[in-house]
Amino acid sequence: MLMNNSVTEFILVGLTQDTEKQKSIFGIILILYLLTLLGNFLIVVTIKTSQTLGSPMYFFLFYLSFADACSSTTTAPRLIVDSISQKKTISYNECMTQVFAAHFFGCMEIFVLILMAFDRYVAICKPLRYTTVMSQRVCGVLVILAWVGSCIHSSAQISVVLKLRFCGPNVIDHYFCDLQPLLKLACMNTYVINLLLVTNSGAICMVSFMLLLVSYVVILYSLRNHSAEGRRKALSTCTSHFIVVVLFFGPCIFMYTRPPTTFPVDKMVAVFYTIGTPLLNPLIYTLRNAEVKNAMRKLWCSQL
Repeated sequence: MLMNNSVTEFILVGLTQDTEKQKSIFGIILILYLLTLLGNFLIVVTIKTSQTLGSPMYFFLFYLSFADACSSTTTAPRLIVDSISQKKTISYNECMTQVFAAHFFGCMEIFVLILMAFDRYVAICKPLRYTTVMSQRVCGVLVILAWVGSCIHSSAQISVVLKLRFCGPNVIDHYFCDLQPLLKLACMNTYVINLLLVTNSGAICMVSFMLLLVSYVVILYSLRNHSAEGRRKALSTCTSHFIVVVLFFGPCIFMYTRPPTTFPVDKMVAVFYTIGTPLLNPLIYTLRNAEVKNAMRKLWCSQL
């Protein structure tokens, strides 16, 4: 990987430098990470093996859970290990890989959430054309496009980050390699680079969030012509999705649509969207979805 500087490794400060608090962080993050893997694994296996969860909505939920697990794995294991380690260093190449992976799976989550909203829009607003528009082939193509789009986004991000020069300070005031902390360490004028990064990440976050909001406004407006039972079922599904959207996009917009500055609250916000949201997603979709709960019950009870 291209190295345009004299720095070969970085030191991650982590969430805190207090030894006692680090022990608590180790236990808490480890439990949250294992629960995240377990929750998303249950959804992935349930959807893959259940014959009742074959609709496009669950096809997309499968990939959202997969992306959630991968996104959490990008940052959580490093935080867990560093919490009990004296040496909290990460090589330059590992740091750049982490930046790429974090943005790849984060962008994948965004695109899958958009696909899920599109699926609900077609199902509620164009019910007669649903089976044609959301065929298995179309859904497969849409997911492939989401993977390609995520790769393009993260490749664009990392190509810009690789242009940064680091010639001295190498202490990252964060628990993983992210854009703003790296910009702060660069020994060059980062105004243009930050503008490019914000244009990329910020635009994706804001445009995607606005598209999702518009889609829900249209869906809510169209529900006026549905029966009471139809409105109840549609609102139940859309509410779960909307909660996930707000929980995910709120922190992302806060982090990636601003000038190159860092705040003390950044670390906690990052913990929420890298570890908290991937944990909450399976809980929200499971607890509010009777079909998923019934499929899980049948699958896992039959294994006992």
